[in-house]
Amino acid sequence: MAVENTAVKNSTTTAISIRPFSSLNNIFKQVENATVQITSKIPTQSNPQNPQAPNATALGSGFVYDKLGRIITNNHVVGNAKIVDVTFVDGNRYTAKVIGSDIYSDIAVLQIIENTTQPLKPLVIGNSSKLVVGDPVIAIGNPFGLSGTITTGIVSGIGRLLPAAAGLGFSIPNAIQTDAPINPGSSGGPLLNSQGQVVGINTAILSPGTGGFSGTAFAIPSTTITRIVPTLIEKGNYTHSYIGLSGATLTSDLTKTINGLPSNFKGIYVDSITKDGPADKAGIHGSTTDQYSKKHGGDIITAIDGHTVTKIDDLISYIEEHKSVGNSMTFTVYRNGHTVDLKTTLMARPSPIPFLTIISSSAPPLQPHPPSPQPHP
Repeated sequence: MAVENTAVKNSTTTAISIRPFSSLNNIFKQVENATVQITSKIPTQSNPQNPQAPNATALGSGFVYDKLGRIITNNHVVGNAKIVDVTFVDGNRYTAKVIGSDIYSDIAVLQIIENTTQPLKPLVIGNSSKLVVGDPVIAIGNPFGLSGTITTGIVSGIGRLLPAAAGLGFSIPNAIQTDAPINPGSSGGPLLNSQGQVVGINTAILSPGTGGFSGTAFAIPSTTITRIVPTLIEKGNYTHSYIGLSGATLTSDLTKTINGLPSNFKGIYVDSITKDGPADKAGIHGSTTDQYSKKHGGDIITAIDGHTVTKIDDLISYIEEHKSVGNSMTFTVYRNGHTVDLKTTLMARPSPIPFLTIISSSAPPLQPHPPSPQPHP
């Protein structure tokens, strides 16, 4: 498959012909030495405190981030491991320690702690916000332990909500959907554009049934790498903002739970509110259930900080990309036929420790459920 984009030639420019898929072998040669296989040991029992619990070998992928020996991968690839093995395509294997991790964005940073016998060639981090549906992409990884594997496809969708691992009830915003085959063991490897730049981290595959894979895969966008990885390197963790509500994009069925609401009304349906959280302190109302077990809808969020929102994706992405802990935020909500502005201050997202489960395989959250229609920002 060849894709050609030709620049118009004029007095100040030179015609450039780009054939990304006709030069796949060149791209692979440029990046193969920067893509690694990651091997870690993780408990197979639910009690990580049990020293006698057997360990399983988990295989995943990663890529060189800088010349100092830092490697980027998925958090679920390393799990609870502190030390992992990093193997390059030429067979050279090194020990690396986990120096930073964020379960909420499913990103981990490793540091090779041995002297390398080869020069490290970091991959260039591209800009995933420039991707459009239909763009060609290339996935590099180690599916099922088969090192140095390349697959190709297109961007099938952008701005997807991807549930975080371990059933945390939070979602990763702006995930890239692709039809490039990504299988267990490919997690943590780079998703590249036609220039060989990293535009994502291969993270999850969607398998709604049993047996086999659907061909729908997801990658964490490079804009998330750019925002979070420097903090992981500096501090070892990343603090996400939190508002403390669960909600969903308003549908015609949900509008029926709110008296007098037009069926085509747009906004975010507020379902539940966390006690003493920012949304609760702002005075936002969640849904209620009467004595006849009939549900009645609460507030409808129609704007945040003056920006119109129509989907839950809009809210999650805005908070994640533009807000920090301690920032103020104004919600415009529709309530009882009136619009009201409610202001609050964002808090730090709660510790994930109470929610954690042991993931005993390196597959994406192996095959996660489809992106939840009711994520919890």
